[in-house]
Amino acid sequence: MSSPVNRTAPAVPSSTGASAFGVASLVMGIVGIFVLNVILGPLAIIFGAVGLNRANHAGGRGRGVSIAGIVLGVVALAVFAILLATAAHRGFVWHV
Repeated sequence: MSSPVNRTAPAVPSSTGASAFGVASLVMGIVGIFVLNVILGPLAIIFGAVGLNRANHAGGRGRGVSIAGIVLGVVALAVFAILLATAAHRGFVWHV
């Protein structure tokens, strides 16, 4: 007779490899392209740099996500600069 085996899930979930800072940077970079460019762009760059630093200390896990977040943060700032230059060129005036 065999007794039933009691198998339970591990107490600690396995990590996917992406750091929280890297994922936050990626999300801020994607959203920052469309709205709040001047705020989310720099935040994506900062969070990406922190995530990249942590990824380098953790053996490179999550490095790609952090780099993508930094790149998208730079793209968000470039979109803001292009929009600002276009508005200035056309004589944009705020009507309050």
